[in-house]
This record gives sequence, C-alpha cells and structure tokens, in this order.
Amino acid sequence: MKRHALIFWIAIVLAAIGLISNIIFGDFAGLAQLLIPFAVFGIVFLLYKFPPRRYAKRPKVKPSARTMEKVNAAKRSRSAGKQRKQYPFRVIEGSKGKNDDQQPKYH
Repeated sequence: MKRHALIFWIAIVLAAIGLISNIIFGDFAGLAQLLIPFAVFGIVFLLYKFPPRRYAKRPKVKPSARTMEKVNAAKRSRSAGKQRKQYPFRVIEGSKGKNDDQQPKYH
C-alpha cells in the first residue's frame, strides 16, 4: 500500500514541477489548455461536496414495531399462499448406448 502512495505522490510532484515550469518558461497558451481540466475538476469537486437535493442522502428512519409487524405479516401471507409443487426428476436415456470403456475413470 505504501508503494502505491509513493508512486502517487511522485506523479503529483512531477505534475506540479511540469506545471510550474510551463508557467515560468512557456507562454500562457499552455495555461489556457489547463483551464478546461481545472474547470471540470472544480465542478466535480463541488458536486461531490454539495450534491443536489434529489441525490443527497436522506437519513434512515427506524420503522416502529407496529410497522415491522405489518411488513412481516405481509411477507408471511405471500409466502404461505404460493408454494411450489415438488416434481420428481425424470431421467431420459440417451440414444448412444452405454459403453463401460468410455465412462470416466472416477465416475
């Protein structure tokens, strides 16, 4: 885990050095190219920190005992009414015929 963190921070430092050298030694056209990624990053960060209300997590309200009784009763009544019939399996013999030499060793 420490190795991944080390690689991450080395990449961040190299990116910062490249950005600073581009600003100091280069023209401002490189800075204009970086404007769009910074804007996208800023928008994603703001949406993460302050999500819209429809996507915000709502606090979970613990249901009362009476509500849980109703839910459990509804589950029991549904499961009691629908039961599967037990059908026996039927083996269909193949047309190849049986040969003891061709059967698997550990079958």
